[in-house]
Amino acid sequence: MEQLNPSDLKAILHSKRANLYYLEHARVMQKDGRVLYLTEAKNENQYWNIPIANTTVILLGTGTSITQAAMRMLASAGVLVGFTGGGGTPLFMGSEIEWMMPQSEYRPTEYMQGWMSFWFDEAKRLEVAKQFQFARIEFIRKVWAKDRDLQAEGFYLDDQDITQALTGFEKKIPHQSKVGDLLLAEAQMTKQLYKIAATRCKLSFERNPEQGDLANDFLNHGNYLAYGLAATTLWVLGISHSFAVMHGKTRRGALVFDVADRSEEHTSELQSLAC
Repeated sequence: MEQLNPSDLKAILHSKRANLYYLEHARVMQKDGRVLYLTEAKNENQYWNIPIANTTVILLGTGTSITQAAMRMLASAGVLVGFTGGGGTPLFMGSEIEWMMPQSEYRPTEYMQGWMSFWFDEAKRLEVAKQFQFARIEFIRKVWAKDRDLQAEGFYLDDQDITQALTGFEKKIPHQSKVGDLLLAEAQMTKQLYKIAATRCKLSFERNPEQGDLANDFLNHGNYLAYGLAATTLWVLGISHSFAVMHGKTRRGALVFDVADRSEEHTSELQSLAC
């Protein structure tokens, strides 16, 4: 069998990889130079291959385990591994997912150096925070304009209430002089969108991660998947998660939250900001 080099496993950029796995009640292992997961069927065990060179994140949920050999191969391929509770949501005291980041001194350096060139200037950091918010509005418009599932539930981008929520926030962004004010304006828009969604879906809804209802559980699940993708994006670019532009200079993992709020489709914008 032909032996793969670790460098071969990184040929597909993380931003172009296709797979994110969530596993429950499975054992992840290395076998014959491949990473597999084992599930217990009624009469026999079944092995399934994980194409690690084309995988960004593996979430290990309830009843899972992983061998050291498998972890070594995943690290060589640059795959993020997260331990979660059931359904991909966190288990430990409501804390964030404990992401296991493959360690390498050979991450790119130019993006981190570019990021640091503006980060210590508060005015420039605020300007980047505003660019993040504009990117968020652009992404919402892009998705809501073409998503058939949303349209089937009555969400149309040109509806007056949706247009007012997005346009109103967009007009406020340039006039904010502090990051705290920017986050407050963002929170106001988010509440408007929650209200619009609750009205369309005929739900009595209040955002509460601990509520346990279907809507809040889906939001929790989506948030933590977004955190994994955001962590992957920053890892690929070699930018430390410590240097946030919105969520506080001392909050752990804060830049991950910044990027997750804007969506993973803006990797190229992160690159341009860092350069």
